[in-house]
Amino acid sequence: MNVRRLLPIQMMVILFNLAVGSSFLVSIPRYYERLVDPCILSACKVAPAPPMPLAVLQQEHLTVESYALVFTVIDASFTLLFYLAALIILWKCFREPLGLLASLMLVSFGTTFPSLVWAASEPTPALWLWFDLVGMIGWITLFTFFLLFPDGKFVPAWTSKVLLLICLVYLYSGLFPNTALTFTSWPSLAKGVWLLAIVLMLVGTQIYRYRKVSLPLQRQQTKWIVFGMSCGLGGFIGISFLFEPTLFQWGAVAYIYLNGVLELFLLIIPLTLTFAIVRLRLWDIDPLVKRTLVYVALSVFVVAVYILSVLYLSRLFQTKDNVVISLLATSVVAVLFAPLKERLQRLVNRIMKGRHDDPYAVLAELGNQLVKPLSPEAMLEVVVTTIKESLRLPYTGISISVNGQSTLVASSGERAEEMLSFPIIHRGEELGTLLVANRSPGEPFTAADYRLLDVLLTQSGPIIQNVNMTIGMKLLADALQESREKLVLAREEERRHIRHNLHDDLAPRLAALALNAAAAEKHVVHNPETAKELMVELRNVIRSTVDEIRSLVHDLRPPTLDELGLIGAVRERITVLDKSTRHLPSASEEAGLRIALQAPDRLPPLPAAVEVAAYRIVTELLVNVVRHANATACTVRIHISPSGQLVLEVTDNGIGIHPRPKPSEKGGLGLMSIRERAAELGGHCFFEHLETGGTRVTTTLPI
Repeated sequence: MNVRRLLPIQMMVILFNLAVGSSFLVSIPRYYERLVDPCILSACKVAPAPPMPLAVLQQEHLTVESYALVFTVIDASFTLLFYLAALIILWKCFREPLGLLASLMLVSFGTTFPSLVWAASEPTPALWLWFDLVGMIGWITLFTFFLLFPDGKFVPAWTSKVLLLICLVYLYSGLFPNTALTFTSWPSLAKGVWLLAIVLMLVGTQIYRYRKVSLPLQRQQTKWIVFGMSCGLGGFIGISFLFEPTLFQWGAVAYIYLNGVLELFLLIIPLTLTFAIVRLRLWDIDPLVKRTLVYVALSVFVVAVYILSVLYLSRLFQTKDNVVISLLATSVVAVLFAPLKERLQRLVNRIMKGRHDDPYAVLAELGNQLVKPLSPEAMLEVVVTTIKESLRLPYTGISISVNGQSTLVASSGERAEEMLSFPIIHRGEELGTLLVANRSPGEPFTAADYRLLDVLLTQSGPIIQNVNMTIGMKLLADALQESREKLVLAREEERRHIRHNLHDDLAPRLAALALNAAAAEKHVVHNPETAKELMVELRNVIRSTVDEIRSLVHDLRPPTLDELGLIGAVRERITVLDKSTRHLPSASEEAGLRIALQAPDRLPPLPAAVEVAAYRIVTELLVNVVRHANATACTVRIHISPSGQLVLEVTDNGIGIHPRPKPSEKGGLGLMSIRERAAELGGHCFFEHLETGGTRVTTTLPI
């Protein structure tokens, strides 16, 4: 909001608070005087306790003055603590509209809630009307603040209409205080139901807002507000029933305790409100909430068991005010207290943060799920669901590496922006990663949460290993199927290529041969010269056709492999290259390139595909050495490794090559084709740049 627009509101809040505070301070001595005479001994319109006879006070060692002083101190301290919280919020959040609203609410509500100002102003109608207006503002601002906190918006939107109804009720009560429909004239039960419905709505809207808000700070603020509002207003409603004279009759000291406890409950509101608005340090409130739930439930149970035990035993033994009966009831409560507290603590822990306190039960449940006939992927779904439910997490997921990329294979819940990752390790190897989201942003895991996670991660390792094996087998099967498809396609492409060559090239040549032969046959008797010319042309066509057939056959499989074997074919190729490079100038020496072959006399029988691939690889490498290496020496080494693989090694002393060669720009076979030829047979090809200069290319082919 604009600072200039906010200035009048700031001044109004300050002036209102000063006016209310001044009137309150003036009312303190008047309140004490009103209690001494006549509110303690006789009935008053507003008093902190019902009238007490002097004899009752004397039995409990109290005087009228001391009794009045205790109530004055309790009520004045309550209001002054509200003022202190309002002052802190006003000082820290002077330029925030919600801070001004909170300060206004704390001053007006803290002033008018105790009976101090009402009893003091009872003889003065004008002062009574002033505090009536302040009280109306206090209740309206209280409900308005809790519906707008923390972002100043009505969430959900329909709460603005409910707030309008609440404002009308309290405005009517403030403007027409002496009518039958005024809120203070309602029966106690109707007041309690009205306030309880409002409290439930306020708590429900804050919980709804908590789920919709994504900022960690606002979530923590909402937690504190819900806790303070629930404890304060809930305690107020519960204690208020105990003041009903038609239901309970208490002694003088009991009313002192009731007033003190009632106001202590309501003091939780300014305390938590100060934490939430000022934001000095928002401590983790979850342990406090858990203990509160445990001890509230435990207290209710203890009181109920005690009352029921006394009533039951009294009726059973037909006794009244018997000490033995009270001792028996107390013994029953004491026996049930410890196990009940433990069970309640476990129940609250599970509601708040899951089952981290009972990992064995979680493991047993997980084991019961995993013994079912499930696929590995379904097992992972069971694991992530178990982790999510055991720790009450909004999201869990497991990712593993598939083909070098992290892939999410199982998940449960809605993925959050901020995720925590935990490695899943089995047999010293990291198999995957567990991804989890915090219960709320800014809420860290506890030591018990980490212990349960460690146990569940250990159990997840073997399952992920099975999943990895399953995925690996599927990928291998897919790769095998893909290889089969490629082989079929390559075979059909090769067949089509051969068919085209035979159909488009050889077939016309053979047809031409037949035509030439027929023409020569016609001219052989009558025109021998013409027949002779046709026969010469026929011979040339036959030779070119034979060359084409040889070229076609050579492309399919070099004939030297069948005639000389792999070693002989390579040696012949080296001889041809030696002759062609003998007269080429060298970059470093006058002699040309010298190529040496190191190979055994004979190799074991090799598959045809291996022989062709080895021959093509060696000849391609030698051609690259001749064309690009500027080398003076090259060695070709062929041998069988101890593991039974054919090893081809070509080493030169040229300018060297990059260890990761790129495809040929001219579209030739190139060095990448050498890798592909080796990979087709399940082999490997390594390019190595030597420190002494030159290149070594090592190819292994399984035989």
